[in-house]
Amino acid sequence: MFKRKKKAENSLEGLTVPQHVAIILDGNGRWAKKRGLPRNLGHAQGFATVEKTVFHAADLGIKYLTVYGFSTENWKRPEEEVTGLMNLFRKYMKRLLKTALENDARVLMIGERSRFPQDIIDGINELEEKTKQNSRITFTIAINYGGRDEITRAVNKLIAEAKDGSLTGDVTEEVISKHLDTKLIPDPDLVIRTSGEQRLSNYLIWQSAYAELYFTDVLWPDFSKDDLIEAVRYYSSRDRRFGGLSKK
Repeated sequence: MFKRKKKAENSLEGLTVPQHVAIILDGNGRWAKKRGLPRNLGHAQGFATVEKTVFHAADLGIKYLTVYGFSTENWKRPEEEVTGLMNLFRKYMKRLLKTALENDARVLMIGERSRFPQDIIDGINELEEKTKQNSRITFTIAINYGGRDEITRAVNKLIAEAKDGSLTGDVTEEVISKHLDTKLIPDPDLVIRTSGEQRLSNYLIWQSAYAELYFTDVLWPDFSKDDLIEAVRYYSSRDRRFGGLSKK
């Protein structure tokens, strides 16, 4: 675990770039409060930062970027804030489709989408379908997502398959992984959390078993390409052993 202390040099020369970066987008509300603005204006700025970060990541050679947009627990927030977030999703999905098509980005959504209004579900389906052939970067948004909920749903799928006879053989880690929402993407190499908090908050808890964890005090709306580069520099400095012996 690492906490940001200094600004990065804008260079990746000689560094190992992670294939998959996952980000916990934290600090939108605090960003707005510092400026005397409503929380939903902080979320709007956060969406703009997400859009920029997708293409910064692609420029750096990162092939998969996954962000935590809305958790299963976020429904507990005030109704006004949740409604504002739903309206931002609607607006953002339309803009994201255009920019994804222009920049060869594939878009995926993970999480239990059935709780969303039908127009949002339709927008998610359209995004996935119209960008499925794109290959420069795969951008995944976790919405109505929780790691425990994901694993629970995967277990229930396995139980159903066992009952109808379609599940054969032992339940292995690989079998479980293929029943998770993230079956189309590799596990994250690096998990970044902004705003100074140091926990995973139920995010990709199965997939992050061997991920490097990087924490920065930067509030999400202020997160820049330099901040992403600094996280990559930290990742490149790590000795990733996956339970084995050091190669250094």
